[in-house]
Amino acid sequence: QLVESGGGLVQAGGSLRLSCAASGRTFSDYHMGWFRQAPGKERELVTAIRWSGSLTYYADSVKGRFTISRDNAKNTVYLQMNNLKPEDTAVYYCAAAWRSNAFTSLTAYDYWGQGTQVTVSS
Repeated sequence: QLVESGGGLVQAGGSLRLSCAASGRTFSDYHMGWFRQAPGKERELVTAIRWSGSLTYYADSVKGRFTISRDNAKNTVYLQMNNLKPEDTAVYYCAAAWRSNAFTSLTAYDYWGQGTQVTVSS
């Protein structure tokens, strides 16, 4: 089970920190990703981190503004979002992929949270 928290309404230029708490499986065996879906758009991979934490991926649109991290001892993955823009408005989902899968592939992710809304006002 994956449970996201930390979404909300923020003004452009502001920051939010999302958390995703995992339970039920060995967290450290899974890559973790953050996806988002805006109204009328496809779900996209925002950022991901390998099961070991040794490698991360960021979409070009968030590079330099977002940071993914994980704490395997707490079974939690975080998304620090700084300098938020209105175009970051979306429902954000965390997801887990088995560690032998490609961690940047959407289809690798088998387990999903319920999502948390992030709204950035201009």
